[in-house]
Amino acid sequence: MAGKVFFSVTMSLDGFIAPEERKDDPDAQQRWMAQWTELQQWAFPQRFFRENLKLGEGGEEGRDNDIARETFERTGASVMGKRMFDLGEQAWPEEAPFHTPVFVVTHEKRDPWERPGGTTFHFVNDGIEPALDRAREAAGDRDVRIAGGGATILEYVNAGLVDEFTITLSPVLMGSGIRLFEGVDADRVALEQVRADRTQRVTHLTCTVHER
Repeated sequence: MAGKVFFSVTMSLDGFIAPEERKDDPDAQQRWMAQWTELQQWAFPQRFFRENLKLGEGGEEGRDNDIARETFERTGASVMGKRMFDLGEQAWPEEAPFHTPVFVVTHEKRDPWERPGGTTFHFVNDGIEPALDRAREAAGDRDVRIAGGGATILEYVNAGLVDEFTITLSPVLMGSGIRLFEGVDADRVALEQVRADRTQRVTHLTCTVHER
């Protein structure tokens, strides 16, 4: 039985999932990293996050840690856009944190890129649905995660290809950046909240996605 297609992101209280990138300005790049770190600050102390990125022993345990681990363990393959891959290629450690096949939606033709620890990036040139088909096949009975970025997630949502998502609401105000649902086809997409996990740091909201 095929698994679900889902995404899981952290969002600021004013609706942004990442700062706006400006490659031409080194100071802006530093501000980008500072804002992104503040947005994701709930994750860094978690034991699973530290283990997965090899940041050292120890760390917090609890519901936040459980959710981070559950998200990783349910994922049999990931899909991402070229912009997210380009950012990650520079920032990820040699042992990229996915440990599964990753399918990159791109116009670039490129051979698969194998990393230590079980992550292989495959580059798909013929659209979001073929990328998802290949990810489903690779994932088997586990789930496929649409890893990002925001534009790629939105494409899958508007195409009716997402079954479920979790948004982690972080008590941060960013003022500007990338909005996840900018341009969503609200006439087509309906949501049903199925779970809310409130912790000391954040609130994790899980919804299923239905066609209106």
